[in-house]
Amino acid sequence: MEHVLVVVDMQNDFVDGALGSPEAVAILPAVKEKIKRHEGKIIFTRDTHTADYMHTREGKHLPVPHCIKDTEGWEIKDEVWEAAVGKPDVTVMDKPTFGSVDLAAHLSDYAKDRSLDQVTLIGICTDICVISNAMLIKAALPEIDVTVDAACCAGVTPESHENALKAMQVCQIDIQNF
Repeated sequence: MEHVLVVVDMQNDFVDGALGSPEAVAILPAVKEKIKRHEGKIIFTRDTHTADYMHTREGKHLPVPHCIKDTEGWEIKDEVWEAAVGKPDVTVMDKPTFGSVDLAAHLSDYAKDRSLDQVTLIGICTDICVISNAMLIKAALPEIDVTVDAACCAGVTPESHENALKAMQVCQIDIQNF
């Protein structure tokens, strides 16, 4: 049986940059340890915007330029990336919005030739990108165990983090605190 770890948007701008938070900084040790211990495929997602971000729908609703492609804020946090160095199967997927249809399709294709039994998500923000991707993966792979490790996630606020965890649990996504 195979287990995929999805590391959602652990980028400089979300940890301690433009949209960073104390909660995001606080999960760094747990995230690094989770990546180091994981023995299967790892997929990093990267929120990816262009220079015209402020003119996009998202930019109009969240007027804080962040994760602009090829900037320092867009990069995966060094210490998080370093935790995956030497791992045999690491993929990075850029996504232009909260949830990635491409990620769900990639996992669906990946599962066709393997005995994939679990996908675990960790990262930022629980209440935006983690929940969006967890729901898309659950829809694409309804018979696979989709798990979110709450100890390795941070939301926009602690309250919205908890609300997102409750919403995912109702949708049969397993919530763990590893």
